[in-house]
Amino acid sequence: MRRLPTRFRPRVGTRGNGDGVQQAKGPANAGEVLGWLVLTALVPGAAHLRAGWRKTGLILISCYAAALLALLAVWLMNDLDNLAGSLVENSRLTAIIVGAGVLGLAWFGLIVHSFVVLRPGRLPQAGQIVTGTLAGLLAVVVMVPFGWVGQFVWTSQQTLNEIFQESPSNGESPAAAQPKPEDPWAGRQRVNILLLGGDADDHRVGVRTDSMNLASVDVKTGNTVLFSLPRNLENVRFRPGTPMAERFPNGFRLPPDAAGGRSDLLNSVWEYADAHPEIFGGKQRQGPKVLMDTIGYTLGLKVDWYALVNMWGFARLIDAIGGITITVETDVVFGKYNEGLVKAGTRKLKGADAMWYARSRTNSDDYTRMRRQRCVLGALLDEANPGTVLTKFNSIALATKELIRTDIPRPMLSHLVPLALKVKNAKVTSVQFVPPLINTGYPDWVKIRTIATKAIRDSSAAKPPLAASASPGVSSSPTPK
Repeated sequence: MRRLPTRFRPRVGTRGNGDGVQQAKGPANAGEVLGWLVLTALVPGAAHLRAGWRKTGLILISCYAAALLALLAVWLMNDLDNLAGSLVENSRLTAIIVGAGVLGLAWFGLIVHSFVVLRPGRLPQAGQIVTGTLAGLLAVVVMVPFGWVGQFVWTSQQTLNEIFQESPSNGESPAAAQPKPEDPWAGRQRVNILLLGGDADDHRVGVRTDSMNLASVDVKTGNTVLFSLPRNLENVRFRPGTPMAERFPNGFRLPPDAAGGRSDLLNSVWEYADAHPEIFGGKQRQGPKVLMDTIGYTLGLKVDWYALVNMWGFARLIDAIGGITITVETDVVFGKYNEGLVKAGTRKLKGADAMWYARSRTNSDDYTRMRRQRCVLGALLDEANPGTVLTKFNSIALATKELIRTDIPRPMLSHLVPLALKVKNAKVTSVQFVPPLINTGYPDWVKIRTIATKAIRDSSAAKPPLAASASPGVSSSPTPK
């Protein structure tokens, strides 16, 4: 019989696979099959190359490498602060959620198809059962990281959309204009955000703002001045020409209440404005606008936005991250009958105890409380590290939604995030208008504006970095805890 030329002889141990190449002999045992599947989960296409599906394997590996290089290029070619800001945009978050779902399904299909091309049918029955079971489990496991990312981003998006509205409006002002990418600050050199701690109570109508700080941030350098105003500032002046100025031309002054207390201090402005809509022609919920304008007039600045934090809501946030560690200098007594006690010493406090430590008035004055509140905020920032935030994210997100109220427009968030990151490496100066700097019973309004103007001027000229202080007056040393 005539022998065929070598090039026409069939290859032993190979067969066509529809991939344009001859299929090589597959893995010989269950361990090898599973090993190639695990490698494929990390390097898509590895199992296809092993099984002789060269074209498919090379395409998968090339696409995977191109995607990694693209991500690396985005990371290296973009300012990380601006990149972080862009990631809070609704469209980007939606794209990440959809992308995570698609990639999860793709990886699932990749493992299944890789298992098929490795030809597990050649294995003994026991090996087929083991490899089939573990391959199915691996296909599900590889979807978990994508599912976690999608759920994490979805929760973030829902939380941000609940806290930050697209166009917050008090019913009087027109909807906020969309920021322009080339100049999101509309020509402003500084952004002034009023940070408030509200003392909400089920038995009280309205909001009392017992903690009032104005953060004035240089948009170029991130240098920040944090102005702290005491809750008990008396005879507050309102901007001339406003309804409150017409009602109180000589300053905010009301008769003492039945118990002898006062409801005409700076911390009562929001509450009073909300309770008297007739002053504003019947318009409701004017408290935030009035307080922003009042503090802006007091400091000689224009307040852009406010963020109100429910002080007792902090307790839920602190519990969500597992408590905060604070050094309590002396015993802090609290409660209506002084029945509570936060003992002196360094310890981890739960939410309720941390709030009592920050807010107790027993044997304490307002300025000591302000210092303790700043210590709690500092400890909270220390505890909220990336690891804690990631592992307890859902609890933190739920607590945050109940914690914050603001009029910052949602579109501005992508610009405020990189600005906030810039502040971390900038000079932060603290100015507290408390005795002996300012007499809260008879404030020197001209002196307050002069100090504020000088602090802004010095901050604009300064170079970063330094940290903020909790001590009275003007300082830029670290905050004590």
